[in-house]
Amino acid sequence: MPDLDWLPDPGPWAERVAALRQIPSWDGFVALANTRLNAVRTNALARALDAVFAEAPPGLARPPLRLAVLGSATVSHLVAGIRVAGLRRGLWIEIYEGAFGAYRQEILDPSSGLHAFRPDEILLALDTPHATAGFTIGQEADDVRRTDEAVLADWRHLWRAARARFGCGLIQQTLLPTPVPLLGSGEARLPGSRAACVARLNAALHGMAAEEGVDVLAMENAILRHGLTAWHETVWWLRAKQEIAPAAAPFYGDLVARMLAARRGLSRKALVLDLDNTVWGGVVGDDGPANLVLGPGSAEGEAFAAFQTYARDLSRRGIVLAVVSKNDAANALEAFEHHPEMVLRPGEIAAFVANWDDKAANLRRVAERLGLGLDALVFVDDNPYERDRVRTALPEVAVPELPPDVSGYADRIAQAGYFEALGVTSEDRARSGHYAARREVEAQGSDLPAYLAGLEMRLLWRPFTPADLPRIVQLINKTNQFNLTTRRIDEGEAAALLTDPDTLALSFRLIDRLADNGIIGAIIGRRSGTDLIVETWLMSCRVIGRGVEAAMCDVLVAAARDRGVDRLIGLYRPSLKNGMVRDLYPRLGFVDHDFGREEAAERRFALPLERAAPQAIAIRIAAEG
Repeated sequence: MPDLDWLPDPGPWAERVAALRQIPSWDGFVALANTRLNAVRTNALARALDAVFAEAPPGLARPPLRLAVLGSATVSHLVAGIRVAGLRRGLWIEIYEGAFGAYRQEILDPSSGLHAFRPDEILLALDTPHATAGFTIGQEADDVRRTDEAVLADWRHLWRAARARFGCGLIQQTLLPTPVPLLGSGEARLPGSRAACVARLNAALHGMAAEEGVDVLAMENAILRHGLTAWHETVWWLRAKQEIAPAAAPFYGDLVARMLAARRGLSRKALVLDLDNTVWGGVVGDDGPANLVLGPGSAEGEAFAAFQTYARDLSRRGIVLAVVSKNDAANALEAFEHHPEMVLRPGEIAAFVANWDDKAANLRRVAERLGLGLDALVFVDDNPYERDRVRTALPEVAVPELPPDVSGYADRIAQAGYFEALGVTSEDRARSGHYAARREVEAQGSDLPAYLAGLEMRLLWRPFTPADLPRIVQLINKTNQFNLTTRRIDEGEAAALLTDPDTLALSFRLIDRLADNGIIGAIIGRRSGTDLIVETWLMSCRVIGRGVEAAMCDVLVAAARDRGVDRLIGLYRPSLKNGMVRDLYPRLGFVDHDFGREEAAERRFALPLERAAPQAIAIRIAAEG
């Protein structure tokens, strides 16, 4: 049975639930959701949440998310799992459950409850018997091909209809391989076999969804890992038309919630590693680097090397690596630099902290050094005491429970879905290399201006283009710290900006002698009379401290002048994470329109363009082709 085994045991379950009912606490519910819950406890926690909070509590970091779950069979037993999995990520998810089998009418009928609900996201959960109903064993290959095309065309039509009516995100679940094979290993040679049809339709679904901007909930991956019987019980299908087994509902909910969270920039960004008995066997300070268990020669040594390889591969797809270890720094670095079987190298570690301080305090230092929030970190440590200590002191940090044997470490972290991504851009793949500049700045911080001049930075800008939209949308939805308004956007909204004559939408790319950092910032402004109101201004944390914001301001001023604007109006909306940009506009010469209103939900700053002067230092600015 799929188990949330990366989460810790909830402890005194009944007492914790009773305490939450007596003294309601959103943080308390989030904490309890972040424990290993089976289906019964998941349903109980969802009921307690509804009993305590009739609606989303005020002050949440994210607005409520409206999700419609539309299926061709029963989906009601999946709702609690999705809601609790959202809670696990600090999301309040309001769910609209479509009528049994009426997914098509819900989308196409303007008077349906779905239209009144106005979803932010739609999950299409189509069961396999329904989706393959048009296939028969006696069909010839050409008839089967036409049936395949008809099914896929119907799905595409529904996606486009939903987008046109709601402008929302779409997720479609792949088909479960529930049909019983008729030929066994040669099933593909029987075109009309439903088992063969499922494989063909799932393969085609992935490609078609990528073309249409639809996200795919890849159930075949989960079934390959756990087995079909863990996810589908025929008795529940026959009794209640529940294609997903009730016991698997919590894991299913987590798969859905991690996709919803990824779209909102809530996936984790950094993997922080302990060293001794986590990335190698043994204690480097006692055993010495030469005697560590790592690499060929033993099963355990190969397991540690495999875990390092997994971490390195995460780094190459864009996850930042860091080290927090109770160790002598010189000993730890010697192992990285000189052990012949070491997979990870110092240059791949963005922050290396080895000392005898409390690990929670060191994790705070790592977050600050990387310019990330604590909620971006995943901390991996073989020591149960250290795991519990960090969970208690820093509940924002994800700390997975680990299996007894290192051979299961990578699988356990992958199962948890901390680093879920709906796509990977070239900027993601290059992200780890971008932190080399940050490390050099730290190393040469005694003469920062001279160092920045030597970086040979070039800021390239251009209006939004269709090719840049996936990265721009990702950046807007992930950036929290250097983000003046924390305004989010989906790809459809971003595409509409391309043709809006009253909108100025600029993207920024930073190149230096170390790397092409890719698109690192965006500004969106809307014209109002002779003013340009800056609704969005954000920048990637990895280039903070280089003076890039001043160069962005110079570009904004020049672009506004070209449009005949007299004044810039900058908006700042305080959030829990963007305090670092509270004084950005005053530092750039803007005048505070709301002087004395420090706690205002939105503050405005003005810059008459006749008073604007160039501010960039050590950065060359150019329009990009």
